Amino acid sequence: MAGGKIKKEKSKSGTGAHAPYQGGISFHKSKGQHILKNPLLVDTIVQKAGIKSTDVILEIGPGTGNLTKKLLEAGKMVIAVEVDPRMVLELQRRFQGTPLSNRLKVIQGDVLKTELPYFDICVANIPYQISSPLTFKLLSHQPAFRCAIIMFQREFAMRLVAQPGDKLYSRLTVNTQLLARIFHLLKVGKNNFRPPPKVDSSVVRIEPRKPRIEVKQKEWDGFLRICFNRKNKTLGSIFRQKTVLSLLEKNYKTLQALQLSQGLVENKDPDMDFSGLGDSNENGAMEIDNDEVDEELDVEGGDAEGEASEFKDKVLGVLKEGDFEDKRSSKLTLQEFLYLLSLFNKAGIHFS
Repeated sequence: MAGGKIKKEKSKSGTGAHAPYQGGISFHKSKGQHILKNPLLVDTIVQKAGIKSTDVILEIGPGTGNLTKKLLEAGKMVIAVEVDPRMVLELQRRFQGTPLSNRLKVIQGDVLKTELPYFDICVANIPYQISSPLTFKLLSHQPAFRCAIIMFQREFAMRLVAQPGDKLYSRLTVNTQLLARIFHLLKVGKNNFRPPPKVDSSVVRIEPRKPRIEVKQKEWDGFLRICFNRKNKTLGSIFRQKTVLSLLEKNYKTLQALQLSQGLVENKDPDMDFSGLGDSNENGAMEIDNDEVDEELDVEGGDAEGEASEFKDKVLGVLKEGDFEDKRSSKLTLQEFLYLLSLFNKAGIHFS
């Protein structure tokens, strides 16, 4: 993983001497509009993307086109999705009458609500408030693209590339790493943007897994929500909670009744759309795990000593079988999560 740092390019004759083409447009911080103004950074992002001359490039949030110009020169075609009509006009005006105009297609709209066309590579400097839902929208896109080079808020980027045991390792981490390999490319200081954002940024490279790791989406999401509810507690402690046992037992009995009534042998779920791996909020944003807050709550949740049931023994038996009882979600690998879920399913215990 590269760890280079891009510094602000100094201007010899004042702040405006080498300012990129902006066309007199004012930018809205509330919309997450922070335009890249450092040409060295733009060049580095394009170089890191590894664009081929035959590539169709999806650019999200092109703004006034500083990055768009370099992408057009490197690839076959750029499809730019921009929500701000002022920026759309400026983008079209900038390339009108140039040889590059025939290879630029601009789509005006909210990228989260737009049906995305085929593309080989995605390059994006996005509003940070849509980081999570956009990531999962891209990763559910078919056919799978080769890679995405995306600028994220630094902490969000660090969550994506976190490893077991890291402080920022979370449900978001495991969900994204299930679908893709993610690499940190560049640290980017706030002074590389106009207007400068309040936080530093990072550029990451996202490569969708081919083939995908097959899981049932709702099952997987339900499983991870329980595991990361208190990520620094032992799994034995988490799965002893009365609320967790009650939920799982309800699922268990419902599934058994369903199998009896329909003669089913297994609960088949053909749904492989991963766009729902975020939280169930309206905007699809994935909630960030806050274990510091969780630690203040009572994990055991009223599970009295004498209330051990047959079902509780069944659940804890699964943990013991895989030697997971004393392990913590904050230190489990993706492969370990997949193995534990398979053990639960083998025992007839489901999470959706």
